Amino acid sequence: MATAEAEALDEFQRTQLDLLRGHAAFASGSGGDGAALLLKAAKQLEPLDLELARETYLTAWRAAALAGHLAERDVLPEICHAVRALPPPPGTPRPLDLLLDGLALLTTSGRAAATPALQRAAKAFADMPMEDVLRWGLVSTSANAAVWDDEGFLAVSERQVQLLRDAGALAELPLYLSSLGLARTWIGDFAGAAALAAESDSVAAATGSRFVTHTLLRLRALQGREAEASALIASAIDQAAARGQGLAAILAYWAAAVLYNGLARYEEAASAARQATSNAFEPWVSMWALPELVEAAARGGDTELAREALGRLVETTQPCGNDFALGIEARCRALLSDGAAADELYREAIGRLGRTKVRPELARAHLLCGEWLRRQGRRVDAREQLRTAHSMLAAIGMEAFAERARRELSATGETVRKRSAGTRDELTPQEEQIARLARDGLSNPEIGAQLFLSARTVEWHLRKVFAKLGISSRRQLHAALTQPGRTDLPT
Repeated sequence: MATAEAEALDEFQRTQLDLLRGHAAFASGSGGDGAALLLKAAKQLEPLDLELARETYLTAWRAAALAGHLAERDVLPEICHAVRALPPPPGTPRPLDLLLDGLALLTTSGRAAATPALQRAAKAFADMPMEDVLRWGLVSTSANAAVWDDEGFLAVSERQVQLLRDAGALAELPLYLSSLGLARTWIGDFAGAAALAAESDSVAAATGSRFVTHTLLRLRALQGREAEASALIASAIDQAAARGQGLAAILAYWAAAVLYNGLARYEEAASAARQATSNAFEPWVSMWALPELVEAAARGGDTELAREALGRLVETTQPCGNDFALGIEARCRALLSDGAAADELYREAIGRLGRTKVRPELARAHLLCGEWLRRQGRRVDAREQLRTAHSMLAAIGMEAFAERARRELSATGETVRKRSAGTRDELTPQEEQIARLARDGLSNPEIGAQLFLSARTVEWHLRKVFAKLGISSRRQLHAALTQPGRTDLPT
């Protein structure tokens, strides 16, 4: 950039220089500065190269979303209004065009207007070619996330990670592993999420990446491991402030809300959830945190706050119309209902979530239903729901929520032993990952190549795995990793 500035540049070259400044600021972690610089470059590019201008607006949107509340207050709305003023792209819109238009509508016109465009973008991104994955893959899951599309989010994330692994694109891989890790926590595959976090750490250490995965943050909160989760949450909030990445802080507050709801500390959960949902323009995490705010406020007796959060949630779920969105909505409506209406809403939530892969949310629906039934004096019905909840939550590994279900069952007069830590808990994330790869048929050198370890180190880890699982060969790994109490889904 310094060399270019010393030369006589034409208008397009000066614009390219501004574009490079924006990319450099964004890449260095300064999302707020990067967004403003990229917005400036995009405006300058409009009369020169409209296709590049649209791509630059999308990158500016990403930078502003990353910065969140730490960006200039008006930068994201300004980006979106500028996009809405662009002429339509010639010919058939690219997936990027559909996504950009949907994201712009989300800010300028609301969820109902944006959802059809985002749903079209999500479908278009499903078969994105490799060269576009390398450039835009990470933002492509934005469409799935914004429309409560859990299956699309998982499928696209899995495909992209595999494409990057095959291409050896290690610099970008940790970001994609984090996205896939988040998708796996949604479906309750905690072992898979932990393995992805370990792989991300290995790749980041080998490449010198400064990227910090948020998979463990979400995972430990769902597991209810207060000491570990609290340390990760505090660290994420501090790093977010230091690096100007407001989205990281929102993720941390969302994790805190989940953690405290699991521990039945509803005042703390509501406080964290309010922080997580305070950014009116952030489209994903603030949306996912709204059910936590409804539950915490309702259980804490703040009905007004719970109803306000429910109203905001409904604006995101109704336009989508899928079982994930409407199941979450029904569960939250039930928390604020009585009598037959509550009964019907809990049944709807369980039915809809039961048709999805989001088992943690289904288990929580059974828990909330059981708690409500017990408070209604319907002990027999409550026990049925609470037994189901306790069994599911314990199997998934949601320890705090499982303990909440156990206490509720005890209140109905049924004795349930506290769950002791299973064998899976004894495996470290790296051991878990090595065990899975060995189970899938990879040799020690192949495992080492993927995890940046020597074959001898892999062999040493496998010996520890065999000892912990009480087995003696690779052939026994499949059975050992799918024994009762484990959460082992295909990777």
